Amino acid sequence: EDEERRGGALMAWWNGDGAAKVLARHGEALLLERATGARSLTEMVATGRDDEASRILCDVALRLHAPRPGPPELVPLTRWCEALAPAARTHGGLLARADSAARALLADPRDVVVLHGDIHHGNVLDGGDRGWLAIDPKGLSGERTFDFINILRNPDAAAALAPGRFDRQVALLAAAASVERQRLLDWTLAFAGLSAAWHLADGTPADLDFAVAALAAA
Repeated sequence: EDEERRGGALMAWWNGDGAAKVLARHGEALLLERATGARSLTEMVATGRDDEASRILCDVALRLHAPRPGPPELVPLTRWCEALAPAARTHGGLLARADSAARALLADPRDVVVLHGDIHHGNVLDGGDRGWLAIDPKGLSGERTFDFINILRNPDAAAALAPGRFDRQVALLAAAASVERQRLLDWTLAFAGLSAAWHLADGTPADLDFAVAALAAA
């Protein structure tokens, strides 16, 4: 798939700085270093170390956002979010609010960087002496705040929707990533709507997306 090819090229471009290193390429195939450390960010959350896991994810994202010459082909957020508007017209409600937030954000982009696109607890692995390493990027470009929103939706619905967790993590991420709280909330609303639109198109449940959208909108 285009997304996988794009992600592979981005992994190679990062050259092991904050991401698993590409050891070899042959056509569209990649040979990656293996992250064999015993630590798990998902396990951290399960054992009461949610804040620590979030700070680690922020640190990795900030490394990936560092400027480097000659990035590969990327998909801009304007194209990534294209499915939201038609879904908003069809379903209204929270999707309409999400679409409105997305339109405002995309019309006024800030701090545009190369984005991983899916930073969360399952996509950053323990690389042992190499530290925490990202895998499975989407290969996007856009406002850097976007790369912190999936932390709020992960590692699972139980954690994401635990009482008080959303507000606490919004404050933590805004400080740790040096992003504006309101823009973090607006991007979270926008992407929750986009993810819901994808699920609705596929006929799969979007309960978590609507719950997170409601939290962000509130």
